[in-house]
Amino acid sequence: MRPNSRLRSASLALASIVFLPSIHAADPNLARPVPVPPPPMGWSSWNSFSNTVNAEIVMAQAKAMASNGMKKAGYQYINIDEGWWLGERHADGGFVVDEKAWPALADGEKPGDMANIVRFIHSLGLKAGIYTDAGKDGCSLYPDVGRMYFNVGSEGHYEQDFLQFAKWGFDYVKVDWCGGDRENLDPAVQYAEIARAIARAEKVTGHRLYFSLCEWGRQSPWTWAPHVGGAPADVWRTSGDIVDPIVASGPHADRKASFDKMLGNFDNGVHPEAQHTGFYNDPDMMVIGMPGLSDAQNRVHMSLWAMSGAPLLVGADLTKLSPETLATLTNPAVLAVDQDALGLQAVKAAEPAKGLEVWVKPLAKAGSRAVMLLNRTGTTQEITAGWKELGLTEEARATITNLWTGEQLAPSGSYAVQVPPGDAVLVLVQGTEMRSTAYQPDPAPRNSKNATLMCRDCDLTFSKVASRAAWAQVRITYKNSGNSPRYAELRVNGEGPTRIAFPPTGPGPGSISIMTQLDQPNANVLRFSASEDTPPLIDAITVD
Repeated sequence: MRPNSRLRSASLALASIVFLPSIHAADPNLARPVPVPPPPMGWSSWNSFSNTVNAEIVMAQAKAMASNGMKKAGYQYINIDEGWWLGERHADGGFVVDEKAWPALADGEKPGDMANIVRFIHSLGLKAGIYTDAGKDGCSLYPDVGRMYFNVGSEGHYEQDFLQFAKWGFDYVKVDWCGGDRENLDPAVQYAEIARAIARAEKVTGHRLYFSLCEWGRQSPWTWAPHVGGAPADVWRTSGDIVDPIVASGPHADRKASFDKMLGNFDNGVHPEAQHTGFYNDPDMMVIGMPGLSDAQNRVHMSLWAMSGAPLLVGADLTKLSPETLATLTNPAVLAVDQDALGLQAVKAAEPAKGLEVWVKPLAKAGSRAVMLLNRTGTTQEITAGWKELGLTEEARATITNLWTGEQLAPSGSYAVQVPPGDAVLVLVQGTEMRSTAYQPDPAPRNSKNATLMCRDCDLTFSKVASRAAWAQVRITYKNSGNSPRYAELRVNGEGPTRIAFPPTGPGPGSISIMTQLDQPNANVLRFSASEDTPPLIDAITVD
């Protein structure tokens, strides 16, 4: 939408970390990989209905998702974007909701109560999402979206509004930035207040609100959104909209999705260092099935989002999807790449010539990689992926499976394929991992009260870490015997921090993975810190 270009990097105070030097120091590779929450899958009303959304539209979309195979494939969110509320409030500050647009849907319900539509969505086994803006206004203040509404943001009402969303039963909330941008607010400040308001609403109601931060990426939210307000965003937008709203019966009927714009959003969304442990870069709602893209381009679009580990939020009208589009959206092998338990984002492993790219995404199963060979040129080109570039041993044969056709091959050392212009080949490569290197942390300070067990009020540092490539997968061995995630921040070679979630491991050790840039061949420094009273007990790291 309409952000400005000022960049911001987070600077948070470093505090303490607990260090347990010998959970199972003999072999970090024996730690159980701990799955992390996958990116969300669902539908959003904005692309196809702009701010003309109402209960009738939402019910039709929910019914379609529940019956057309999407729910079975894993799609679950029905997200109501802007237009559900027209900007009026009661004397106590509560929302005034149009009773005609949001009527009672069952006996005993009150018109204008958004809990009605939530109950309907939940009755289909789906989850419900809602929208607001961080500013006083929302994106309806721009005339090109259809109807103009003012005062549809939550500024000045954060605690009240997010508590209401939770009480209504919504499971997901998208917080836009049109109003905040218009007022020239600081997104890191405003979204920190919102994160705290969401945390309070969850504490009061016991109901989880998935937090989608939509600042469009101009002020680098991947550097601060994972630790904004001490209650991190789950996903954050990394770019503007792929397409302006396309309302088939309205003034936008002639608008079309752009394949090049979709590729640009993919490029803007690549920030692997910030995507891990349940936090995700969001390159925007998908335009698969909307006017402007062919079936082949829809498959490329789906491949790009799956390799990104992006939220899969469909913007098309679900009641009008073709069989080909539904097959693209529900391909189980491609969805498995997006929803992989490591929760990582692909990195560009090679670019043998301009416009010819090899992208690789590490997967939870040892020796498995999702690999995309992307041809951005105007002619058919051969693209080769070598096992070494993928972090696999060159001596062993590997199994190659084309994730769209199901074709299987068993080449040695590399895989070469002819890729048509503007197309991509998406494959699963299953081979043998290169030998990884395990590192123990630097010795604890001598003045520690019990240097054999823990070190408080100090950073946990791993020095002289080597890497075979600019991007490396780092597995962190740790222990969290609690019932909820704990958090620590990581700085690599003195750069800005990324906040890492450490899910519960049970009584034994576990491991989570991150992707990080290691630009010093044999002298990288990874430093962990935490401000919580009970941080994770970090034992070792392993660099693949």
